[in-house]
Amino acid sequence: MNKLVIIGNLVKDPESRTTKDGIGLCSFTVAVNRKGEGKEADYFRVTAWRQLGEICLKYLAKGRKVCVTGPVSVSTYTGQDGKPRANIEVRAEDVEFLTPKGEAARTEEKQAPEGEEDLPF
Repeated sequence: MNKLVIIGNLVKDPESRTTKDGIGLCSFTVAVNRKGEGKEADYFRVTAWRQLGEICLKYLAKGRKVCVTGPVSVSTYTGQDGKPRANIEVRAEDVEFLTPKGEAARTEEKQAPEGEEDLPF
């Protein structure tokens, strides 16, 4: 079984793209603090597809705390300096918004549409 669960904070606002086949996706990076190792963190690139991606794009922003669950894929490439690199990406199956609702209201620049005030942030 290939499933990862991470809890951390977004390092910047999510970005959206559309594939050449017209499928929407949302990408963001989550910083996960290492337990007991000072201020070090691991960074995970996350991709949420279709409706989940739309929801993430709409309600997530830099600094928000999330729990992401999904399979991990690793791809390798050669950097501009000629050294081998690895890219670790999580394909989100589930994203839980963990930032408390009151804190989200203070930091959020994006406003929820009318009737959606009860969504969990």
